[in-house]
Amino acid sequence: MDKQCIYAPQAPAALGPYSHAISAGNFVFCSGQAGIIPETGNLAQGIKAQTEQTLKNIGAVLAASGCSPADVVKTTIFMKDMRDFATVNEIYGQFFGKDFPARSTVQVAALPKDALVEIEAIAFKE
Repeated sequence: MDKQCIYAPQAPAALGPYSHAISAGNFVFCSGQAGIIPETGNLAQGIKAQTEQTLKNIGAVLAASGCSPADVVKTTIFMKDMRDFATVNEIYGQFFGKDFPARSTVQVAALPKDALVEIEAIAFKE
């Protein structure tokens, strides 16, 4: 199986030793993205803005790998506060349209840069 590292110039730089995504066979494994604004390296302010930016960043990683949100088959959402669930769901639903990927959502104690939300994705491309 061929394995390829994906770098997405429109996404924020990685905060550690990892690739934006790895393409392996027909699957693309996208590393978790937070609401970091690529141009500044700063977090967007508030759960709504961070979720929107997180999904923009996921979109940039998907595009760099030759995929789109329609190709995503599984996501995992990490949230600092489950009370933000409804807000995240609303924005997430708009991003993915009507054919939603499988998903897990968990509350975590902390995220890098003290982010409020992080999302990772797995896409399938033919």
